Amino acid sequence: MAMASLRSQIHRLPSLSKSLISRSSATSSSSSKKVSDRIVKLFAIDVDGRKREIIGLTGHTLLKALANHGLIDPDSHRLEDIEACSSECEVNIAQEWFDKLPPRTYDEEYLLKKYARARVLNKHSRLGCQIVLTNELQGMVVAIPEAKPWDIP
Repeated sequence: MAMASLRSQIHRLPSLSKSLISRSSATSSSSSKKVSDRIVKLFAIDVDGRKREIIGLTGHTLLKALANHGLIDPDSHRLEDIEACSSECEVNIAQEWFDKLPPRTYDEEYLLKKYARARVLNKHSRLGCQIVLTNELQGMVVAIPEAKPWDIP
């Protein structure tokens, strides 16, 4: 009797493994769909004036997207840490997108003013490490300012 029970369990294993395989493949296809839903296409105007399409993911920072496309040197900044921020992270946001972003935090405002030195702070300046990408920012236009003399080694 124990042998018959064991045989019936063995015969059920292939169907069990098929359901596990189909469940895992369904999970992987839905997770890949979720990644595609997270894609945010942006446009960056580099220091030479060329408009380049860049791709980021929701939840990542603008700085990470710019660094992944070679527009900002990732070694010049610890990608998410405002404490290690420099003016290398500063970007200019087009007006129609600037209003869709949350306001600058006190720390961001402080750092932008600190690195502005004697010049007037550009009202469109933001720190790329402080802008978290969302689907609402699809198509946003940012400009990468030219490096300031004190930032050039």
